[in-house]
Amino acid sequence: MSNEWTRGSFRITDDPAQVDLRFMTEALNTTYWAGERTYETVAKAAENSVTLTLFDGERPIGFSRMVGDGATFTWICDVYVLPEYRGQKLGTWLVERTVEHPFNQYRLSMLATRDAFTLYEKFGFKLYDRAMVRRGGE
Repeated sequence: MSNEWTRGSFRITDDPAQVDLRFMTEALNTTYWAGERTYETVAKAAENSVTLTLFDGERPIGFSRMVGDGATFTWICDVYVLPEYRGQKLGTWLVERTVEHPFNQYRLSMLATRDAFTLYEKFGFKLYDRAMVRRGGE
């Protein structure tokens, strides 16, 4: 069963059938964290995560993804809103829906950012210095 939220002409849904992989790929290719992701990589990532898609009418304008074990941990990633829609609190609404989503109600939620600290701090995220990361393929 899918969840959906509306605010005026805007809508957020977690329905996997409404994920627009081409839009996601094109949008992610404009970011500092996923500038070279292929369509195939985006498709596989979406298939193995919970994706929230933000729409203006029928036009996709943003998204977020959650990856987790379904019991204790969720990683929030790929939070994105088209530049022309920024400044309207839509990113805040998208993060709110992501943080409060049933899939994200576990002991630990994590994310990484280099420029949106104040947004995530509103939702209880704190910067910690003990995280260890192993990156493959570099």
